[in-house]
Amino acid sequence: MKFTLDDVRSQTYKARDAWWTVFLVDPLAGRLVAGTANRTSITPNQITWGAFLLGLGSAGCFLTADRPWLLAGAVLYHLSFVLDCMDGKIARLKGTGTVLGGWLDYVFDRIRVLVCAIALMWGQYQATGEDLYLLLGIGVVFLDMLRYVDALQIAKVRRQMRRTLKKAYDDSASAGGSPALPQRLLHDDSDLDAALDLDRDSDLDADEIRLRTLDVVDLQEEFRTRFSWYIGVREWLRDHRVRTHLISGIEFQMAVFIIGPLLGLIVPVTVGAAALLLVFEAAIMYKLWLSSRDLGRALREIKSASAQVQAPAGN
Repeated sequence: MKFTLDDVRSQTYKARDAWWTVFLVDPLAGRLVAGTANRTSITPNQITWGAFLLGLGSAGCFLTADRPWLLAGAVLYHLSFVLDCMDGKIARLKGTGTVLGGWLDYVFDRIRVLVCAIALMWGQYQATGEDLYLLLGIGVVFLDMLRYVDALQIAKVRRQMRRTLKKAYDDSASAGGSPALPQRLLHDDSDLDAALDLDRDSDLDADEIRLRTLDVVDLQEEFRTRFSWYIGVREWLRDHRVRTHLISGIEFQMAVFIIGPLLGLIVPVTVGAAALLLVFEAAIMYKLWLSSRDLGRALREIKSASAQVQAPAGN
């Protein structure tokens, strides 16, 4: 079977992705995926290893701290990320993804960031003697891990919110009828995974998939009410397949390991990217807090609707 570029786009591209991936990676990765899938028997795991080795090569270049090698390191890091995107695409295209492959991809990503951060900042420290680079190295590793741990926890909290709503509705219905939720609350929450860098679809069990496909209570109502302009921005980004979390772990990595070395501005670019990452993380926490308020209101409305249904039976 020959795969076309349209096959690659329709079967492997995420509905929404990081803007760096959408504009600077997918145009190349998609074509490479089509060629690789049609002309070779290379497996996704082999590509994962290739991406990891390129990442180590990038770290070796960063360690020298010389300008030409910094440029080479930046190019290698980008190519490493292109391969990193290819492995998942080929796995989805051919249906050859494995649990081991997903684990390798995640672990190698974290090791790549760790090794490249140490190499880049240690090389700059050796060249300049400035302790600031050591602090930046620690900060880069910390923020990368914080971002991924935070993403996993946010997804966990959101799923728990939905389970809480479903349980409340089921309990209410079984106790005395089937109370109707207000229609304004019955539509899908398209921002469920907006905070994630990870492709988590392969990790969802059947119950989680069912929860995501049911009509669900809107847990972003208060946020949208307070920031009405957000809807227009979100729709424009969605039309271009870009998620609203504009500075995530991917953009942070690319700023530190590509933009900074290319421009010769490692310190200001790293500090600026870190600040923007924290701003977007704070925005996510704020949205989650507002969602908790929406959850409380929804639970009270379910309880109130249940009481109205049960009242005639009590009389």
